[in-house]
Amino acid sequence: MISLSRAIDGFESHVADERRFSPRTVLAYRTDLDRFTDFWETEFAHEPAGKTPLSRVDTLAVRSYLAHLHRGRLANRSLARHLSTLRSFFRWACREGHLQKNPARGLPSPRIPRTLPRALTLPDTERLLDAREETLVPERERALFELLYATGLRVSEAAGLDVEDVDLSARLLRVTGKGNRERIVPFGETALEALREYLPSRAALRHGVEDDDPESGEPLFVNARGGRLTTRSMARLLKRRLRAAGLPEEISPHALRHTFATHLLQAGADLRAIQELLGHASLSTTQRYTSVETERLLAIYDDAHPRARTAHGPPH
Repeated sequence: MISLSRAIDGFESHVADERRFSPRTVLAYRTDLDRFTDFWETEFAHEPAGKTPLSRVDTLAVRSYLAHLHRGRLANRSLARHLSTLRSFFRWACREGHLQKNPARGLPSPRIPRTLPRALTLPDTERLLDAREETLVPERERALFELLYATGLRVSEAAGLDVEDVDLSARLLRVTGKGNRERIVPFGETALEALREYLPSRAALRHGVEDDDPESGEPLFVNARGGRLTTRSMARLLKRRLRAAGLPEEISPHALRHTFATHLLQAGADLRAIQELLGHASLSTTQRYTSVETERLLAIYDDAHPRARTAHGPPH
């Protein structure tokens, strides 16, 4: 019978090798499960996870763990993530025949307030994209932020882009998103122009660079040493650009993705099309990203619905 610690090792191999999740996601799963293991050993069962049969972990243990996290003042969003990790782990264990039933199944998730990242107005977006800074590679910054706004990519997806993923003539990107799902995303003429201006600078930065991993591809966005530009560096570049544009520096790179979706929806784009462009598995996720002002919806309703107005004039 498999132990708790061996099962966690097996699950880590599953998400890394079979599901091919990103190293960051794999690390997040492992960190959450290691925290549960620590709770099991020091707070709940007081026995090593390596000597604990996985079948001994029951619903009471999971409930107690969540209560332990709650007492530690963990936010509901973090509590929900820990529960989701345990559900995934135990679901895998059931499929592999290590467990008869999932002890985390049926436990209610903490309520999470539905918050949205701030969407920039169109004038503020133009200020951001048109901002001029004294930087080492200004063409790179312009291309990066034009492309993020033009496509709604996650910053991690932009960081993972290779040169071969970009079809300049067709204005299309091949993007690998969450769950290793590929999608094709178009981009506009302004982003195309910015990319063409950046590519010579990129070639100069890459000149003479030897990659440790030749199979990693030719990164589209590179740093001053010619290596792949990281998501952290992209966030730092955005903060500097926000400062140059006179905009709040707390605006995150993810806000550009939300801005992309919001502006498309406001211009009349179909929600299903936006879902495809964003790479969301379900439409409900897209609906959380795309909000339209109540006043605009009411104005459309008043103009379009035959019963929105009375025979004597506008509604009261």
